[in-house]
Amino acid sequence: MRPFDYASPTTADQVTALLGKSWGEVEILAGGSDLLSLMKDEITTPRRLVNIKTVEGLHTISTDRGALHLGALATLDRISEASTAQHNFPMLAAAAGDAASPQIRNVATIGGNLCQRPRCWYFRAGHGLLAQKDGKSLVLQGDNRYHAILGNDGPALFVSPSTVAPVLIAYNAKVRIVGPRGAREVPVEKFFVIPKTEQEREHDLKPDEFISHVIVPPAPGVRAAHYEVRQKEAFDWPYATAAVALTMNASTVQNARIVMGHVAPIPWVSVEAAQALQGKAVTKATADLAAQAAVAKAKSLGHNAHKIHLARVAVKRAILAAAGSQAAGGAA
Repeated sequence: MRPFDYASPTTADQVTALLGKSWGEVEILAGGSDLLSLMKDEITTPRRLVNIKTVEGLHTISTDRGALHLGALATLDRISEASTAQHNFPMLAAAAGDAASPQIRNVATIGGNLCQRPRCWYFRAGHGLLAQKDGKSLVLQGDNRYHAILGNDGPALFVSPSTVAPVLIAYNAKVRIVGPRGAREVPVEKFFVIPKTEQEREHDLKPDEFISHVIVPPAPGVRAAHYEVRQKEAFDWPYATAAVALTMNASTVQNARIVMGHVAPIPWVSVEAAQALQGKAVTKATADLAAQAAVAKAKSLGHNAHKIHLARVAVKRAILAAAGSQAAGGAA
C-alpha cells in the first residue's frame, strides 16, 4: 500500500474542500470494507484519504412525515435492525440484512454500498473498468460467467454490485449529494450510469462530491419483496437478484416496480415486466409472463447464459413473494 495523507473533517464543507478535482486523487473513507481492498491491490492509489466518520449527522436513521432518512454512514446492520425500516420498509431491512456477512454488515455503510466499485475480476486484477487490452474486451474473450446479460451492448460488461440498490430503486428512493456547488438530490435509479470510456465512472458523482443521505419516501400499502439467487446459502455474490414493489387495488396490480440486480452495469429497471403485470391479478402464470418479459432482451456473452434463466426465476419469485403467494419458494 502506498503512502497517503489522512484527514478527518467535521463538516460537509471541510469534506468537499479536501476532495480532488480528478478521480483517483482523493478517496473517501466510510466503512472502508471495499476501499481498503482496492488500495491493497493498487487498483486505486490516492494521495489523500478523507475520513468522513467524524462529520456530524451522517450516522443517523430517522423519519420525517413517513419518509425514511438514512445518513450515508448508517451501517447495513443498523438499517436491518431499525424498527422503522422493519415495519415500513421491510424489503429494505431484509436486503440490508442479507447484503453481506455479519462482520461486514457491522462496518459497511449505506453510502459505501451504493458507491462500491464493480466486483469484476478483470477490474480487480488491474485491467480497468472496461477491461480492455489493445482495443479488445478481455471479458468477451475470457471468463464471463458472472458478467452482464442486459445493458451489455457497449464496452461496459461488469455488473452493478449493490444488492441494496435495486431495493431502494423499487422504493423510489433518492440520494442527497453534497459538493462545493451545494446539495442536490438524485433518484437512486439515475445515480447509476453505464460508462462508455475508461475515464468515466459508474455513478453520477463528481470527484469533489459525496453522498450525505439516502431518502426513502413513504410507501403506504406497498407490497414488496426481494429475491436473490446465489450459488450457496452462505454469503456469496448473487448470480441475480430482483426487487419488486407492488401497489394493489384489491387483488389487481395497480402499479409495479421491478428492478433486477447483478445482471447489468446498472440496477436494471424492467418496464416491460411492470407493464406485463399492470391491471392483472398476481398468479403463477402472470408472474411467469412478467419474468419472461424482464429477460426478453437479455443477451449471453458466451459463458453466462445461465444467468438469463436465474434472473427470470428471481423476478418470478420476488413477484409472488410481494403479492403474498405461498408459492414463492416453489419451483419456477
